[in-house]
Amino acid sequence: MFLFISLSLVAYNQVIKGTVYDQKTHEAIYSATVYFNGTTVGTLTDEKGNFTLDVTKNAPMPVTVSMLGYNSTTLNSNTYSTGNPLIIHLTPKVYELNEFVVKAKPHARDRKYNLFLLFLFKNEFLGTSANAQNCDILNEEDITFNYGSDRDTLKAFASKPLQIINRKLGYKITYYLDKFEYYKRNQSFLYKGNLIFNEDMAINDPQKPVIERRRKNAFRGSRMHFFRSLWKNDLKSTGFVVYNLSNDFLDYQDIVVEDDKHRKFLAYKKYLGICYYSKITTSHIKFIKDEVFFDKSGYFDESGITWDGKMASQRIGDQLPYDYIEK
Repeated sequence: MFLFISLSLVAYNQVIKGTVYDQKTHEAIYSATVYFNGTTVGTLTDEKGNFTLDVTKNAPMPVTVSMLGYNSTTLNSNTYSTGNPLIIHLTPKVYELNEFVVKAKPHARDRKYNLFLLFLFKNEFLGTSANAQNCDILNEEDITFNYGSDRDTLKAFASKPLQIINRKLGYKITYYLDKFEYYKRNQSFLYKGNLIFNEDMAINDPQKPVIERRRKNAFRGSRMHFFRSLWKNDLKSTGFVVYNLSNDFLDYQDIVVEDDKHRKFLAYKKYLGICYYSKITTSHIKFIKDEVFFDKSGYFDESGITWDGKMASQRIGDQLPYDYIEK
């Protein structure tokens, strides 16, 4: 009887339920997307703002809630694993635009310059790899560019979620862009947002083996591949080498800690170097947080570290969903 009750409680906690409201009006929000960021797993709220989401395969990843015209919100597993119905409030987005504003589809006199801004945005956001070059943003007209008063910082805003087709990897991506800034002075950039993947249904059977090979190539040596290998304590056999500033090679026990819930965290004092089979593919990690959560899917807390080198060059155009399974 005890075992039966325990199993019933586990099964119950594998599905979460809740309601999404507008923070200001307190009205229910219809058709908000509730999903695991960076996966193919999600659902929509009904006309009363209610949703049900199966978290069986993705816990303890955070759950994200997004909606057109609102700031996305993210719930960690401690919040949604209680078994209680969730009450979620979304805040409307407010864009603060300065004097000089340019649209992605401008007037003829500004067209050449604004096409350059769009080209710059796509290179930094999607990347410049072969996969990225075969991505199309279907609603470019919803992107607005804005220069700061110092003329150094270019900001991009999207009035609607960006709809992206990745023809090389066979995905349709919905991206909720929260922030994009490009700094001319040092040619650096920052972008934040949330995305959900869907299989491109236009892919026919003869194309599928080719698509799968491309996905495998994108996966090998990626950040997802690294964290999945690290979770299994399998770095060496999968081709990864980790070292510190003194060029000392580091093992699993040097960089991973576990808590009492068996959650795993990447932890090191300052800096890590990562090689994948060759020094040519060197990447670097700098820690913002003392400990960075990651799990077996390859998901990791992106706010806890910054990247440089090979892995930093992998943008949206090379990204795979966390529920991708290498065949």
